[in-house]
Amino acid sequence: MIPLCDLRKQYAVLKDEIDSVMQQVAGDAHYILGPNVKAFEQEIADYCGSRFAVGVGSGTDALYLALRALNIGQGDEVITTPFTFIGTTEAISLVGATPTFVDIDPQTFNIDVRLIEAAITPRTKAILPVHLYGQPCEMDAIVKIAEEHGLEIIEDCAQSIGATYRGQQTGTFGKAGCFSFFPSKNLGCFGDGGLVLTDDREVYERVEMLRRHGGKVKYHHTEVGLNSRLDELQAAILRVKLKYLESWSRSRRRCAYQYNRLLAGVSGVRLPNEICTSGYCSSLAQNEASDLVEAVYHQYTVLVEGRDSVRDSLTESGIGCAVYYPVPLHLQEVHQDLGWQVGSFPNAEYASERCLSLPIFPELTEEQVHRIAGTLQQISKPAMQVA
Repeated sequence: MIPLCDLRKQYAVLKDEIDSVMQQVAGDAHYILGPNVKAFEQEIADYCGSRFAVGVGSGTDALYLALRALNIGQGDEVITTPFTFIGTTEAISLVGATPTFVDIDPQTFNIDVRLIEAAITPRTKAILPVHLYGQPCEMDAIVKIAEEHGLEIIEDCAQSIGATYRGQQTGTFGKAGCFSFFPSKNLGCFGDGGLVLTDDREVYERVEMLRRHGGKVKYHHTEVGLNSRLDELQAAILRVKLKYLESWSRSRRRCAYQYNRLLAGVSGVRLPNEICTSGYCSSLAQNEASDLVEAVYHQYTVLVEGRDSVRDSLTESGIGCAVYYPVPLHLQEVHQDLGWQVGSFPNAEYASERCLSLPIFPELTEEQVHRIAGTLQQISKPAMQVA
């Protein structure tokens, strides 16, 4: 069996290092906001090229706390994508704001920047781009739009740690970048964990306060906050893994490029594209486009006709795969009150009906990639239409 993600193999490689730091944390008995949390926050800020970082309980909490820190709430609107995990709009809704959806670029699966300005209203306060599958969004255009309309940018980097756009790390373009360290992420801990990255001291101080029940001084609380602190044990594990992140990202890209080569031209299969298809990106020279983004391939996601049948056949062949995501957010029951219907965002709907993520993780071998690609080629259906 080739799993979608092999966490056992990763642990086996790092077992001695991870076991050692876990024992050290247990022995020190400093379990809440201890030295490993502080050190990890500084290390991840340095890695991303940012001033401040705040470790929190999950990626969803990171988004929620960032929105709170920017005073986004009741009556406000936040522009985002309908093709992502529910945590994105969950955070927007929890602060009392309303998610406003913009359809995706069908090539990259990220928000289509050409459609953002038309979605802006007097109530719009922020743009929340999601760097889906580890593919950076077109941040030049998003930053320009935000500056022209006085909007904040909060980046959802749950799947994109280490990805760059024009050499700049995702999570550093707006007021806040929000990360998840869920176990299967490119940098994952042994449970839930998250982080808010920012260059703004006020945002940093407010998130840091809100994660500790809304108080700067113990037992003195200035506003309603959360108990959302990155666990000391998880921080120690993440510090070990951070040292390997760059090499893991290179391995993921190697696997992705092997898939690209082996699956090129396979009927019924459309490959992911790192470069957006907007007028801005399509006007770039080829050498400029190749340097525009560096994806980290949290997922390697293709579009296939007869997706469910292909998924079942891959599983029967001993190849793990998954659907991220089968129902776009505007059609989720929880968002029925927003009034969107089938057909509102056709590219997101098209992708949700055909998307299939293949195994990708740093330890995946070239032989395994060949087996996966060969199996998919045998079972895929021909004549796929382009959205």
